[in-house]
Amino acid sequence: MITIKVPCSSANLGPGFDVLGVALTRFLVLEVDIDQRNTTETPLNCIIHYQGEGQDSQDIDLAPDRNLLTRVALYVLRCHDQHEFPAVTTIHIKNDIPLGRGLGSSGAAVVAGVVLGNEVGKLGLSKDRMLDFCLMIERHPDNVAAALYGSFVGTFLTDLDPEDMARKEIPLSEVLPAPAGGLDTGLRPPIPPLGIEVSTAKAREVLPAQYPRADVVRNTQRIAILTHALGQSPPDPNLIYSAMQDVIHQPYRKKLIPGLTEILLSVKPRTHPGLLGICLSGAGPTILALATRNFNHIAQEIIKQFSAAHVKCSWSLLEPARDGATVIR
Repeated sequence: MITIKVPCSSANLGPGFDVLGVALTRFLVLEVDIDQRNTTETPLNCIIHYQGEGQDSQDIDLAPDRNLLTRVALYVLRCHDQHEFPAVTTIHIKNDIPLGRGLGSSGAAVVAGVVLGNEVGKLGLSKDRMLDFCLMIERHPDNVAAALYGSFVGTFLTDLDPEDMARKEIPLSEVLPAPAGGLDTGLRPPIPPLGIEVSTAKAREVLPAQYPRADVVRNTQRIAILTHALGQSPPDPNLIYSAMQDVIHQPYRKKLIPGLTEILLSVKPRTHPGLLGICLSGAGPTILALATRNFNHIAQEIIKQFSAAHVKCSWSLLEPARDGATVIR
């Protein structure tokens, strides 16, 4: 039995758009059993079971050639000339990460898929190399890096030589196995260069194409201060709160979430002792509130304001997941 455990993640942390991320203690867990004593006619030698968030949704496909997690694993395997799972591979997926809520559910699935491919294929990839494979699929390095390495991360994409730069926008259909990439031809799919540069594939429709210089400078200043302030002990609430202010993405996204504008303006360390800072988690709709105490009081105030805007929500108390993706054999 192999157990793979990958944390959820929160990206941006206010000013760190596409840069900062933190791993948190809600997990995607895979329990993988490989029984080579038996044979199977199951496609790709893989059987998937799923429980947890979204288990009643039609978005969760348990066919190994259509499930995101196993397709990512197959991509990694086929890059190493292995075209299916070892017979018979049974994967029990237990998912506690909400889907499509700004907590890095797709990033966690991609990380889990890469780790799965590494484990069942006995490839011996380092975490640094696994990140390269993650970035071929998931276009947000802040989420996947946090889920893979754990704790608090800052990310950037390296400049490559012209040959590698020419392939920085590899279509998803060219990377993933069938059905997105058609039938398995037996050929090796495109392998990521070391430190691949990948830009976001999906358009950020609510974000402008250009920003005033003053806004860029303002966010850059706050990223520099925030990364320092979060490492101080004891933390300075006023400094962290000010450093988590953003003008690059939240002003454009908060109008999509009723009540968010009022919450970001009114929930402050001065009025809510214990609060350090508050922001959208990724693109939302989840809100991330950093705090050292009075957790329930802060959460209930946020819920109250959302209720006034006719938005129903719940809250969870999470901590940084320091180890990132882990494997127990």
